[in-house]
Amino acid sequence: MSSATATYNYDVFLSFRGPDTRRKFISFLYKELVGRDIRTFKDDKELENGQMISPELKLAIEDSRFAVVVVSENYAASSWCLNELVEIMEVQKNKGSITVMPIFYGVNPCHLRRQIGDVAEQFKKHEAREKDLEKVLKWRQALAALADISGDCSGEDDSKLVDVIADKISKELMIVTRISNGRNLVGIDKHMNELNRLMDLNSNKGKRMVGIWARGGSCRSALAKYVYQTSCQHFDSHCFLGNVKRICHGNYFESHLHKEFLDNIQGENSSKQSLKKQKVLLVADDVDKLEQLDALAGDFSGFGPGSVVIITTKDKQLLISYGIQLVYEAEFLTFQKFCRSFRSLAFKKRDDISAAFEWALYI
Repeated sequence: MSSATATYNYDVFLSFRGPDTRRKFISFLYKELVGRDIRTFKDDKELENGQMISPELKLAIEDSRFAVVVVSENYAASSWCLNELVEIMEVQKNKGSITVMPIFYGVNPCHLRRQIGDVAEQFKKHEAREKDLEKVLKWRQALAALADISGDCSGEDDSKLVDVIADKISKELMIVTRISNGRNLVGIDKHMNELNRLMDLNSNKGKRMVGIWARGGSCRSALAKYVYQTSCQHFDSHCFLGNVKRICHGNYFESHLHKEFLDNIQGENSSKQSLKKQKVLLVADDVDKLEQLDALAGDFSGFGPGSVVIITTKDKQLLISYGIQLVYEAEFLTFQKFCRSFRSLAFKKRDDISAAFEWALYI
């Protein structure tokens, strides 16, 4: 199965040496990736003396689209990390289902490739205590292979490196989304042409609130995410809020949504004050109460000219009641695979056809 059509549980698998990077760089990177709605696996149960990678961890690697390997100064000193790296490189070589992205964090890739300096000393210790020298050889080969992959190097500013990595992954996922989810939505070009007209992405005047009404929950969310990923580059800052109705608890809509927004907003400088001068995109998926719209409007009022808020809901009356005039009605929003299932029933009973069509609409 090609990477374009494969199904993954995770977008990113993070491999790192905990004591070196967990509390600083990895925590920043993980927050940034999750904030961009990128499904990220972070293993927080590294056991330095562990000799075996658990079946669950192997499955997580196989079920990830990208492996971001953060090689710090003591990465090669950890047998756990090296076992993990071997697994990652084998999945890449044998299955081709994972893209490996190395980050050389305070280390020289040449030292890893030639295994000199501190790396040489670390492997001497491995060879002294490891009975299975074939395993050590696999570690060496995996590390050398990783060093041959073009990667990013740390500098003085970790935040810039985090942005670079997150941007790369976002762009790659955007391409994949266009190939998979985007193309699987029936009439995606027609949907996007109309939505682009409503959003007026090239405008730097005024602010717009656009509603997307559609019945099917999974299709509606796929369209919301697709719109976000293909449009966010037109804005200074951007935020995707998925499952809004699940974010809110009790009557504290404003505080919960505002906190979620601040935690997930992406951009060069996304402080509350700076947003007044910025063109901001906010996509809020699965809104089901007027109070949620009121809470979102509180943030929207503080955005700069050209900003757009997109609201998706299954409740058309909700958009009408709030006075949102720019509404796209995607009544027949379905996935291609359901249409194919529908056509395959063409010569079956009429009741079967009706059931398939109804299922496709509401999935």
